[in-house]
Amino acid sequence: MDTTVVVVGAGLSGLVAARALHRRGVEVVVLEAAGRIGGRVLSETTVLGSRLDLGGQWIGADHHRVTALATEFGATKFPMRAGMFPGLIEAGKRVPPWSLALLPAGLALAVAGVLARTGTPKRWNRTTLGSVLRAVPGRRARGLLEALVAVSWTVDPERFSVEAMARMIRVQGGLRTMLSAGGGAQEALLAEGMGALVDGLAAELGPRVRTRAAVTSIVRDDDGVTVRTGVDRLRAAKVVIAVPPPVAARIAHEPPLPRQRLDLEKNTSMGTVHKAIAVYERPFWRERADGEFLSLDGLGQTVFDTTSPGGPGHLCVLVGGPRARWLDGLDAAARRDALLRPLVPHLGSAVLEPAGWHEKAWHLDEHVGGGYTALPEPGATDGFPPLSSAPSGHVHWAGSETAREHPGYLDGAIEAGERAAVEVAEALG
Repeated sequence: MDTTVVVVGAGLSGLVAARALHRRGVEVVVLEAAGRIGGRVLSETTVLGSRLDLGGQWIGADHHRVTALATEFGATKFPMRAGMFPGLIEAGKRVPPWSLALLPAGLALAVAGVLARTGTPKRWNRTTLGSVLRAVPGRRARGLLEALVAVSWTVDPERFSVEAMARMIRVQGGLRTMLSAGGGAQEALLAEGMGALVDGLAAELGPRVRTRAAVTSIVRDDDGVTVRTGVDRLRAAKVVIAVPPPVAARIAHEPPLPRQRLDLEKNTSMGTVHKAIAVYERPFWRERADGEFLSLDGLGQTVFDTTSPGGPGHLCVLVGGPRARWLDGLDAAARRDALLRPLVPHLGSAVLEPAGWHEKAWHLDEHVGGGYTALPEPGATDGFPPLSSAPSGHVHWAGSETAREHPGYLDGAIEAGERAAVEVAEALG
């Protein structure tokens, strides 16, 4: 044996699984296709010395695993700054949240909440959310719902079923939890960025983590597995695959995986999302307005104030779904203008002159495939979270999508990594 366990993917889930096995005395090697570690976590240092997250960043109120890991590595957790409601903006003007024009959107959200609790008729698994949104009366109400869908799941509504929406709301704790800061899924951030956790895990594993090592095939037999990359061949007793199903589908298996697993990989896709963070000497906007906005027109973007205490100002902009692809056709300067200019009437012209600008189109990342998480295609019977983690012989599964608590979140990634490590350790005896 070259090693006892091979972990495929150096994202948060894979690194957690590898460290847990390493601490049990199990020999482990982590193979990562990209030239960096972290997967859907990506932290960068700004020109002003602050740290920011271009990938997953939020810690929910009950995300105790990621909180514990942050404490272990000495990272500084701080609460999100957010009001009761984000500023709703359209055509340069504020839209009151109690506007009658938004009433159909409120009713639609109430129905969605009921469906999440009670379930949907089978036919709604083939009914796309796009077809339902088109039936909502009022351009402004539709704009609000489209923006909420884009920021919540980063999907094209034409490729997202009503059934999938209802299930996602249920496993993510309900609409209030999903969309809230205080007491919700966006309660806190880390001043050092989530990359501090990834770096801490990788430092403990040392040379056991190999980048630019894309796994191309896995051969299973009675005694273990043979894992091949473009240049290496490793023999191991077990393998843990800790990448999302659409990415895992690129790996050839011999013998073929069970039909349910193949269907899972075939019938899921990653979301489309563009994330940008503008950096300023100070959060000047706080003198006139909160930095939290939801656009009802144009890009349908959402804006968050992610400034850490005492740090330079950070404005985080998210654009999900089809509108994110429109940004791909612009150059960097035009993208920045398209994302920041709509904020001028609300925050002033200074918003157009950041000291730093960071952006990431996750759907263009060949090693991740998109964000935030893998979701089922309309009509699919597999791919609803949490995804099955049942082993396929010597092949075990991690990744945030397989978490029983908080699938699709960073906390879920940690849970899945810990569970996979225990599962493999027990199988090894």
